[in-house]
Amino acid sequence: MSKNVEELKSIAKTIRKDIVSMLTESCSGHPGGSLSAADILTTLYFGEMNINPENPKDENRDRFVLSKGHAAPVLYSVLARKGYFPVEELNTLRKINTRLQGHPSMKCLPGVDMSTGSLGQGISSAVGMALAGKVDKKDYRVYTLLGDGELEEGQVWEAAMSAAHYKLDNLTAFVDFNGLQIDGDITKVMNPSPIDKKFEAFGWNVLVIDGHNIDEILDAIEKAKNFKGKPTVVVCNTVKGKGVSFMENQASWHGTAPSKEQCEQALAEIGGDK
Repeated sequence: MSKNVEELKSIAKTIRKDIVSMLTESCSGHPGGSLSAADILTTLYFGEMNINPENPKDENRDRFVLSKGHAAPVLYSVLARKGYFPVEELNTLRKINTRLQGHPSMKCLPGVDMSTGSLGQGISSAVGMALAGKVDKKDYRVYTLLGDGELEEGQVWEAAMSAAHYKLDNLTAFVDFNGLQIDGDITKVMNPSPIDKKFEAFGWNVLVIDGHNIDEILDAIEKAKNFKGKPTVVVCNTVKGKGVSFMENQASWHGTAPSKEQCEQALAEIGGDK
């Protein structure tokens, strides 16, 4: 691994501070699901994935698809901190003529492997990438992150069925299971539970972890790499708005930007070095 666990924890704090700051500057965006996914993306980008910011189109690189495209702030932060573009550019989120659109665009920004935002389509693209890797006899791995509310989309399960059918053991999907979506509790909107049993039924290798425990995330990644014959899904139990007390477990912070005063409080709570 390129970083140890303590370093990854420190980076995750920086990512969370970036998310809060850039949303405050833009006055719009999605903090809750970006904060809940920060530990997962930090671990992937700084602890696991074979990627090179100096050669973002390397055909042998690992791929990542943010299927829950509205959580673009967390992806933009890890890409900037990894060196794909200047960190200062994070302040242009959602502004006119920015490369940092409200949803990731592969045409605008280096490091974005797939344009996403229409829920269900990201995992479908990831399945296609993984299948192409098998056909081309490449060693790269494909990672994708889904929201738990996104599992209400039928296309997700068509993709899941295809991945199992083609034995795409080079594909690992993470589910950000924070229990809330824009309209509230996922079990009351359109219950996708039990998530683990559903993926098992569709032929996937299933792991269930604490999505904020970097040791468990790293362990799950290793188990997925060593499991042959099936794709792996890592169901990550997370907290929406993780790291900011007034955002945690609040569906109202799905798509609400903090005020400057709330930003200052959030940054103080997250702590760590910028």
